[in-house]
Amino acid sequence: MRFQFPKVPQEFIAYNYRSAIMSYPFNFEEHSHRRFNPFTGSYIQVSPHRSKRPWQGQQEKLLSSEELSFDPECFLCPGNKRVGGEMNPEYLGTYVFANDFGALTPNIPEGEFEEGEFFKAKSEKGICKVICFSPDHTKTIPKLELKEVVEVVKTWKREYELLGSEPFINYVQVFENKGEVMGCSNPHPHGQIWAQESIPDEPFKKQLNFKNYFERKNSTMVVDYVHEELKKNVRIIDENESFVILVPFWAVWPFEAMIAPKTHIESLASINDRQIQDLADAYRNLTQRYDKLFEVSFPYSAGLHQAPTDSLDHPEWDLHMVFYPPLLRSATVKKFMVGYEMLANPQRDLTPEKAAEILRNVK
Repeated sequence: MRFQFPKVPQEFIAYNYRSAIMSYPFNFEEHSHRRFNPFTGSYIQVSPHRSKRPWQGQQEKLLSSEELSFDPECFLCPGNKRVGGEMNPEYLGTYVFANDFGALTPNIPEGEFEEGEFFKAKSEKGICKVICFSPDHTKTIPKLELKEVVEVVKTWKREYELLGSEPFINYVQVFENKGEVMGCSNPHPHGQIWAQESIPDEPFKKQLNFKNYFERKNSTMVVDYVHEELKKNVRIIDENESFVILVPFWAVWPFEAMIAPKTHIESLASINDRQIQDLADAYRNLTQRYDKLFEVSFPYSAGLHQAPTDSLDHPEWDLHMVFYPPLLRSATVKKFMVGYEMLANPQRDLTPEKAAEILRNVK
């Protein structure tokens, strides 16, 4: 015999529902809700009441590292032998080289497979590079002088143009993984560039939404969004002449942030000297706030989204930089994407407005 739940009278359900509405008016800072991300067309579940729950989950170990400006065992320090056997030069500023174990390589035969509805694959050529920010083994972005971060941004611009000029490269992804908790395989501060034939999923979703918006509005979604955020002034962390640092309305990670332009900048190819300076300043500003937040070298994954290099016009695109840091409540409590996040959609406890307020007040 199957068990059946007892039926609750409909009038009881309706009565209690109405009572709840009357007694507790909805509050975005207190009550569960969903937020829409127009850049990607996806949703985020926000559950502010859960931030009050006690934490008995995993806590990360704080790593104590010696402050060595040069590590003779480091594969990325100047003059050392890399894991692939190549020798690094005695570089003095930013240093770029082809990744010894790149996930994408340029010299592979072309191949394609398609069978029915379910089995489809194709070869993917590309180029992977590593950018050492500084010869100093201890100098992460927030510890560099502004002029040194400017050189990093200039290196991005140079590589975007160089790689994007290759006929088979249609997208150039610049990114940085900072910290062991983010899977960073070498502690020497560095970033990466993966350039490839296809436009990857995340920028491709943005591409579709940006194009649709541009065709409807004859303006760019990123810049329009930035100016709406400036009007509201509740999720703004800081700004300079060219860029705004903000927590997106639809942020997923606890202290997620975005650096976005005030005026149209399609890609690194179209950025001018003033904007290079300001992007470097915003990058350094935000990462310094991160480090001060929990008094720890703050881990994150960050990267630039910008126009593809597919030889087409992309007036719908604006360059912007996104930061996805995992720390939740302290230097040792990390946000995990599991369960509901993997099976349904992302979820966060701390509201974007509260996260912005916290980061804004970090001095």
